[in-house]
Amino acid sequence: MALFTRTTRPPRFGPATKPAELREHYAAQFARFGTIPPGTRFEPTQLGLIKAEWVHVDNAARERMILYFHGGGFIAGSPETHRPLIARLCHAANASALSLNYRLAPEYPFPSPVRDGIDIYRHLIKRGVAPESIVLVGDEAGGGLAFASLLAIRNGNLPMPAGVAAMSPWADLALSGMSLMTNAEDDHALSWEMLFLCARHYLKKMNPSDPYSSPAFAPFKDFPPIMVHGGSREILRDDASKLGDRAAEAGVNVSIEIYDGMGHLFQADESLQEAKISIDRLGQFVRVRTRHPAGATAHAAAGR
Repeated sequence: MALFTRTTRPPRFGPATKPAELREHYAAQFARFGTIPPGTRFEPTQLGLIKAEWVHVDNAARERMILYFHGGGFIAGSPETHRPLIARLCHAANASALSLNYRLAPEYPFPSPVRDGIDIYRHLIKRGVAPESIVLVGDEAGGGLAFASLLAIRNGNLPMPAGVAAMSPWADLALSGMSLMTNAEDDHALSWEMLFLCARHYLKKMNPSDPYSSPAFAPFKDFPPIMVHGGSREILRDDASKLGDRAAEAGVNVSIEIYDGMGHLFQADESLQEAKISIDRLGQFVRVRTRHPAGATAHAAAGR
């Protein structure tokens, strides 16, 4: 059973819950992300006004980059909190990662993080990074944000990246998935109340079904190939399925993998065999999608 399923249930949150309390719960989850593998280096950077962090691994290919969006309910998290998870993915993918330090709610509500996502992608392209060498990846809220940023990239007529992948994505801020009820007792990382409060802080009074906030409602026409992994016991399981449905409707190459018996973001538990399999599969997806990109040595132009 996944690490987050073995831990104590989320505290009860209510209308008076402050963002600091939600952030404390997320911080406890981040602390369980495990160890950073050897041969990993971190380098802070800034592209325009946007802060980020390079994750370098010894086996990275120059033609391969992950643009990573961390999770945390749009109110918590940073490149630093997700270092172990991102580093393991980089080693599996033979890739470097640029981990985006996007602005967080409630101080910076929707659509600020989406703007950060498309702006940093635009900076990379302007600096000579081949879009065919980039795969967008994220977890939880960052998984939804990766898809929202991809929607903005497409609608902005920018060249599309090689692919997009997500772990336990939160892609429906309207909270309409049946798994929110059917898995409520099994998910010890998240709760409906917790997600509702995070969504309220992020959206303020905006429409929760807006495609840029909830890409589960977006048209996926002309999207690149997609890979999404989720756990059968998490309340966000149906968000993964909805992304698969949107891809299938648009005729986009998609792989949705729901791991039996696993909880939310089970990949964070480095002791799990299922976590290793999932990370290896995601790494393979990145490698295959970036096998022969144009401008293979262009990453140096992005500040590496």
